Amino acid sequence: MTTSAELHPVRIPGYGGGPFTHRTEFLDENVFWLGHLSHCAQGAESEEAEELLFGADYDAAGDFQHRLFQRADWPAFTIPLTAGHRLHVVYRTVEGDEGTDYLLHHPDWEEAVLLARDEGCFMGPGLSWPELVAAADNALPGGSTTDAHARLLLLLPALGDDALPDHAADRLAVALRARTGVEAPEPLAGALLENQGLWGPAHWTTPVAGLRINDGEYSFRNPANRFALPAALLARVAAALAPHE
Repeated sequence: MTTSAELHPVRIPGYGGGPFTHRTEFLDENVFWLGHLSHCAQGAESEEAEELLFGADYDAAGDFQHRLFQRADWPAFTIPLTAGHRLHVVYRTVEGDEGTDYLLHHPDWEEAVLLARDEGCFMGPGLSWPELVAAADNALPGGSTTDAHARLLLLLPALGDDALPDHAADRLAVALRARTGVEAPEPLAGALLENQGLWGPAHWTTPVAGLRINDGEYSFRNPANRFALPAALLARVAAALAPHE
């Protein structure tokens, strides 16, 4: 795994806050993952999902998350994409406005594009399942980790997709077993994918070539929403995130 010292400082144009710091050591902490995935366990069957996720580690995970959001710096994780694009996962450690932001950027863009916000005033989903898996599996160097399991879990809170493939739960269970130490990864994977976090599953369509949008009530990628990204940005995001064969 890439260490924090080996990475360049995080710069996210157009996105305020910071200082941003790579905290790749967190990826080796089971309790980090429990907190990171906590909102994924909310939904219709939240009690079952939360029990499967936290188990006996509820207090430890809560303490870790509390300390994380008390930091002066903003922990950030980066996942490279093709053609120089990057996904950033940023912990916004602002007292009273804590949350996790998911952003997309390219060096030629003036500003990063906010895809999702995992917080009380949530916005999302930002990723479909094929986009999430493509980012997790590309093995491109230069980010916080090349480990596909860690990447999958980092991006999972931004997911919302009502057309998951049959193998999605198996894929997620393998990642949960590898990174979190939970006792029952298979039923937990099923519960997380059923709930799909704060916004639930969304339906994705491609109304015109090169444009990928969803119908999520709180999604930046739903052009019917008043807070949707402009059409040009929607197309740019879709092109950057498009899975490549």
